[in-house]
Amino acid sequence: MTTAIRTENLSKQYLIRHEAQRRNDTLREAIASWARSLRTGSAAPGSDTEEAFWALKDINLEIKVGERVGIIGRNGAGKSTLLKLLSRVTEPTTGRIRVRGRVASLLEAGTGFHPELTGRENIYLNGAVLGMSRAELHRKFDEIVAFAEIERFLDTPVKRYSSGMYMRLGFAVAAHLEPEVLVVDEVLAVGDLRFQQKCVGKMQDVGREGRTVLFVSHSMRAIYALCDRAVLLADGKVKSDGEVPSVVAEYLDQGANNVLERNWPDLRSAPGNEHFRLAGARVALEDGGAAEAITVKTPLRVEFEFWIGADELLYSMGLHLKVNTGEYAFVTASTRTLLRRGWHRGTCHIPADLLNNRTYSVDMHFLKDGRNALLRLPELLAFEVHEGERGPGEPLGEYPGTVRPRLQWDVAPVPAEAARLGAAHA
Repeated sequence: MTTAIRTENLSKQYLIRHEAQRRNDTLREAIASWARSLRTGSAAPGSDTEEAFWALKDINLEIKVGERVGIIGRNGAGKSTLLKLLSRVTEPTTGRIRVRGRVASLLEAGTGFHPELTGRENIYLNGAVLGMSRAELHRKFDEIVAFAEIERFLDTPVKRYSSGMYMRLGFAVAAHLEPEVLVVDEVLAVGDLRFQQKCVGKMQDVGREGRTVLFVSHSMRAIYALCDRAVLLADGKVKSDGEVPSVVAEYLDQGANNVLERNWPDLRSAPGNEHFRLAGARVALEDGGAAEAITVKTPLRVEFEFWIGADELLYSMGLHLKVNTGEYAFVTASTRTLLRRGWHRGTCHIPADLLNNRTYSVDMHFLKDGRNALLRLPELLAFEVHEGERGPGEPLGEYPGTVRPRLQWDVAPVPAEAARLGAAHA
């Protein structure tokens, strides 16, 4: 079988700049320091240092024409860096890449779009970048527009599109312009479930047509549905490469560790942008204590501390709770709230007797105006729920399902006359 992609000792190094500054003992001091630096435009005193960080190290892969390969791994494993290298978005530090044919990439919503051009103009622009002739673009144009579901907004500048519209158009262009290699990062999480399923179906069609698909996802269900091979990355290296079930099982074994808290003391390097910065997140007990031992009867709170940099922001926050198979236990979101510049805390309360004894991960979505994604953080936190002591009369053995809510039941005797009446009408 012909080789579509080959990498030889592929490595990518970044230089991380560290600014020497005074210690901020509290989050409030860190935010104040960060705000002062934004206002004055000056850095904190002290000398800067640089640290070499290898995002990828000595990656050797051979992917055949027509293979559908899932790239999986924890956050920071090097997945997105690998796709950027294969897509020629960035150049490797060392090593070689050989790709057979044209590559179409969807690495984030709206990649390659010109914000001032309309949807129609961007379709032709992307096609030209991929080397498509005008005749080929004319032939595929109606199919792209129909798939993206943007007919009403086709002649609107894409800078006015929501993140979902960006994603739909970007995927439609990348998938329909007949590239030999389709590279897709996990932007599908932006869309609704129906459109995600539509995209997976299209990528299956691309694979059946003999073209090659590389797909990064945190959803193991999507990996199972789409891919015939999986590559597990860890710390910038290939840890496992082979059939989907065995590689996914190895990946899930990594997920048993709790990640109960994350903090970014220097908000200039924290996740977000000039409108929004996430300072910290944690899973805690409902009374605020440390969540060291969580059982099915433990009420929890998931807290997020963030800085709003805009004068006013209509915001909402979404929490996606998943089990380690990639299935969603539930999705919940806050109501849209008008927030002003400053420091804020958001809290989601998870009651006792809801979760099963499973390992869960928390995906966070921060939205502006209820639709435009400011930030999406998959697997931001993780925690394990234990069985704990079962009460008298509770059944033994494993409870099925991702959740096990304790719901209200009413059981009462029926008067004999009413029972006979019910039987007569049965």
